[in-house]
Amino acid sequence: MKIPVLFYHHVNSHSGDTVTVTTENFASQIEYLYSEGYESISADQLMRFIAGEYTPSGKVVLITFDDGWLDNYFNAIPILKRYSFNATFFLITGRVNAVVSSTFRNLSPDHEICKKLVNSGRAGDVAIGWGLAKELDKDNLFDFYSHTVSHRHCVTLKADELIFELEESKRKLEEQLGRPCDYLCWPYGSFNQSALECAAQIGYKGTFSTIDGFCTRGSDPFLVNRIEVRDSLEWFKSRLSAES
Repeated sequence: MKIPVLFYHHVNSHSGDTVTVTTENFASQIEYLYSEGYESISADQLMRFIAGEYTPSGKVVLITFDDGWLDNYFNAIPILKRYSFNATFFLITGRVNAVVSSTFRNLSPDHEICKKLVNSGRAGDVAIGWGLAKELDKDNLFDFYSHTVSHRHCVTLKADELIFELEESKRKLEEQLGRPCDYLCWPYGSFNQSALECAAQIGYKGTFSTIDGFCTRGSDPFLVNRIEVRDSLEWFKSRLSAES
C-alpha cells in the first residue's frame, strides 16, 4: 500500500504561482478524494502505518499545510469540515507569536504581498495565531506541528541556531497547545544528515520533506515524502493514480 501525503501552502483566489491552489480547485480536489472513497488520516496514523502498527481498511490520504497562512482558516478548513477530513498544519512559531489581534479578516492576499506583510511586522494580517490554533486543535480534525521558529534554510544554520529553531518551536507548540509536538516539516525542504540527527536528539519522532513520492510501509519516518499539490484538478487525478 502507498499513501499520498499532500501538501499545500495558500488556498485563495490568486492563481498563477507555485504555492497557491485556488479555493475552487481545492474544493474540487477534496470532493474528488471523497468521491473516490479516500479517508483522511492524521500524522500519528501515518507514522503507525510506516512502523507496521496500523493498516488502513481502504484508500487513505494525509493532507498537510505548510506555513500556517490565514487563508487556510477561511478558505480550506470549511471545505475540509464539509467532508470531515483531517489535516495537519506546520506552523512557523515566530509568526504565530506575532499575531496579537483577535479580530481576523479574510484578506487572502497573494503570496508576494503575504511575504511583505510578514517582513514588515504584520504577520497578524496573514498568519494563523495561537487563538485560532487552539480553537482548531480542539476540533479533533486538525493538528499542529513545527515548521521551525523563523522558516530559515536549516542547512545554512550554525549548530546552535539549528537547535534553537527546532527546540524552541517544539517547546512553544507544546506550551500553547498542551500536547506533544512530535513532528517537524523542513522549511524549503532544506535538511541534511546533521539536521536529521539534531531533530531526533531533540525528541521529534519524524520529519516531513518536500521530496516527491508516496509513503510505504517501512519508509523512513524522518524522510517522509510528500506531493506538492498543483492548481489543477486534472493534474491531481493523474498524480494520485500514477502509483495507486
